[in-house]
Amino acid sequence: MGKTHYHHGELRGALLDAAEELVREHGVVGWSLREASARVGVSSSAAYHHFASRDALVRALSGRVLARLGERMNSAAAQAAEPSADVRQGLVAAGRAYVRWALEDPAVARLAFGSGAHDPEATISPHPHDVLDAELDRLVEAGTLSAEARPGAEFVVWTAIHGLATLLADGLMILDSPEAADLQTERTLRAVLAGLTRETAPSQSWPAAHSAHTERRA
Repeated sequence: MGKTHYHHGELRGALLDAAEELVREHGVVGWSLREASARVGVSSSAAYHHFASRDALVRALSGRVLARLGERMNSAAAQAAEPSADVRQGLVAAGRAYVRWALEDPAVARLAFGSGAHDPEATISPHPHDVLDAELDRLVEAGTLSAEARPGAEFVVWTAIHGLATLLADGLMILDSPEAADLQTERTLRAVLAGLTRETAPSQSWPAAHSAHTERRA
């Protein structure tokens, strides 16, 4: 692929664009900061003004990708919720957006969710986790989900949609079309929500799950 052109003062964004192209072509680890610099048409020393290392470039790209996913999920949820009397549709739409994204761009999805891939101090807005939080809070407000079942429910939902996305992306589960993936995502989420609505308090508290994002948000 040819060079990624950039305007003066936009080298950082051009390097991120080049890195994203390289991830799609070679995977998460099959390229270097020098290659990203060459693709933009600058020296590695110029790239170091923006990124101290390849890992720093990867972390910045991961943050940008996660914010883009959050925007996609948020938009899908808002569009689904407006005309629907079923308050669950917002969460279902956000889940479909998540799974579709992982299938359409699997290499970039692996980058975004790789261990240590993003900067724990970076602000990602909207974060996909926050979109799930907002939709589950809406279910509580509507009386569809009890307040008692709400703590940690976002991790239950995330487990379901990320697990489905991973199975499909890795070819361990095969569906005939993107539309079939949408329907499978909806079935999965509706089953999870049905379970959450019938949940009874355990004899001891459920484990308090957390992530780098929730720790930073706290």
